[in-house]
Amino acid sequence: MTGQQAYSRLTALCARSEHCQQEMLEKMRQWGVTDEEQAQVMARLVKEKYVDDSRYARAFVNDKVHYDRWGHRKVEQALRQKHIDAEICREVLDAVPPQDYVEALKPLLKQKRRSTKAANAYELNMKLTRYALSRGYGIDIVKQCIDVEDEDEFLG
Repeated sequence: MTGQQAYSRLTALCARSEHCQQEMLEKMRQWGVTDEEQAQVMARLVKEKYVDDSRYARAFVNDKVHYDRWGHRKVEQALRQKHIDAEICREVLDAVPPQDYVEALKPLLKQKRRSTKAANAYELNMKLTRYALSRGYGIDIVKQCIDVEDEDEFLG
């Protein structure tokens, strides 16, 4: 595939959804585009704003936190795997208020609490904590949400 053909296909792809530079480079590698042409196509895509890692990171973080209910650590790891610049990651992740993570985790824990079998409250809390940590949430947010769940259980 030539550079011009790759450019046409990638612009059509970028018009439908956000993509990062790493994804575009991977597509071109799969299509057999030469390294020189990859660099030229990528420079043109960035210059014409088809690809913007900062814009991509904002959209990615928003989707993963609000819809997929991922925690800070899991989102950060996913951005690293996509080779997003560390400065962009830090900036975008710092823009998400901690309350958003709490609001995302509460319903997850509530649902998990209903389906989790445990011999006592301590065992249940440990299972819920492990679950939340595996979703990428920090221990401080997990503890805050589990404490609220415990209070709700005693009040309700």
